[in-house]
Amino acid sequence: MRSWVFAAALIFAACTGSPSSGQQSQNGEVAQGPPNSNFTPAFEGQTRAPEARSGVTINTQEIATGLDHPWAIVFLPDGRMLITERAGRLRIVTREGRISAPIAGLPRVHEQGQGGLLDVVLSPNFATDRMIYWSYAEPREDGRGTSVARGRLNDNATRVDNVQVIFRQMPSRDSGGHYGSRLVFDREEHLFITLGERQRPESRGLAQDLSTTLGKIVRINADGSVPTDNPFVGRADARPEIWSYGHRNVQGADLNPDTGVLWTIEHGPRGGDELNIPRAGLNYGWPIIGYGIDYDGSAQHETSQREGMEQPVYYWDPVIAPGDMDFYRGSLFPWRGDILIAGLTTQALVRLEIEGERVTGEERFALGAGRIRDIAESEDGALWIITDEDNGRVLRLTPQS
Repeated sequence: MRSWVFAAALIFAACTGSPSSGQQSQNGEVAQGPPNSNFTPAFEGQTRAPEARSGVTINTQEIATGLDHPWAIVFLPDGRMLITERAGRLRIVTREGRISAPIAGLPRVHEQGQGGLLDVVLSPNFATDRMIYWSYAEPREDGRGTSVARGRLNDNATRVDNVQVIFRQMPSRDSGGHYGSRLVFDREEHLFITLGERQRPESRGLAQDLSTTLGKIVRINADGSVPTDNPFVGRADARPEIWSYGHRNVQGADLNPDTGVLWTIEHGPRGGDELNIPRAGLNYGWPIIGYGIDYDGSAQHETSQREGMEQPVYYWDPVIAPGDMDFYRGSLFPWRGDILIAGLTTQALVRLEIEGERVTGEERFALGAGRIRDIAESEDGALWIITDEDNGRVLRLTPQS
C-alpha cells in the first residue's frame, strides 16, 4: 500500500478522534436518549438491550475520497471493490484507493431524494458467469419505482453487457422516498429484494395490500422468474413474488451464516427502527402496528401489537436510521456471529450480540466518519464502510492491537 494512504490515515485519525471505542452510559444501556413513544415492548429485551462492551478500539483508515453519495460496496474475487454512487455511476475502487471511471452499460436512473443507483451484488456463480445484479430507482412514464437488473461485467471491468431488467416494483409512484433496497442471494440462489412503501401517506397502506409489491420483501429466481414454493403462488389476489409484507423501508439485509435464514433491518418513523426475521407469508404490521410516532409528533400506529402481525426481534426508539447490516463472519474482531449495522443518523457502527433469535447486548462505536451507508467485510476480517455525503469516502476499520 502506498505511503500516501498511511499519511491520509494519520491525518484522518487526527481529525476524527480515531481510534474509537464503544460509547457507555451510566444505566446499563447504550447512551441514546429518551424514547419518542410510550409503547410497552412485547417481550423482555425487545429494545434497549444491556450494553455489551467488547473492549475493542477501532482504528479507522481513509482509503479513498471523492465519491458522490456512495450507496453499496461489494468485493470482487480479486480484492477490488464495486461501489455504487446514487447518481447512477458504478465504479471499481482498489485497496490502494484508486477509483475507476464509471462502468458503462447501466440503464438510466432517477436520482432524486432517496432514489438513484442503490445496491449491487455478485452472482453466486460470478467466478464463471461474471454476472452482477443491481437495484435502482427507475424512471417510468407514470412515476418511478425500484427495479432490479442484471448483466455481465466484462473481463476488464469497464462495461456491463447483456443488461436485463428482471424485476419492477409495482405500481409506480410519484415519490422520491422509500425505495428499499438490498439484494441478498440465499443458499439455493434465490434472490431476495427488500422494498419500501414509497413514503407518502397515501401509499403507506399498500404495504398491507398483497396485489402490490410496495412495502414487501420479494423472492425471485436469478432470471426473474418466481419460485414455485413462494408463499402466495396460486393466489389470485396476491403477487407471487411476495415473500413477506407489512414493511416500511428495508435497507439492510443479510443471511444468518449459521442458519441460512434472512434477517433484515428497516427504518421506522420517529422511533421504531426494526430488526426482523422475515418468514414466508407473514405480515410485519406496517403501518398498523409499530413502536414509533409520525414526524409531526402525532400517533403513527393503531397499536403496537395485533394478532396475525409479527413482532420485531428488536427495535430502537429513538432511531439509529440503519443503512446496511451484516453478520460478522471473520476472526480479526472478536465478534463472530454478531450483527454489525451502518448508522446514518447515529453516524456510528452499531453491534448487536445475538443468542438464537434474540438480541442480548448492544454496543456503538462513534467513528467520527459521518453518515455510514454500507458496510462490508474483506477476506482478512477487516471492515470497510462508505459514507453518505457529496465527498463520500471509503474507510477501512481494524482493531487496535
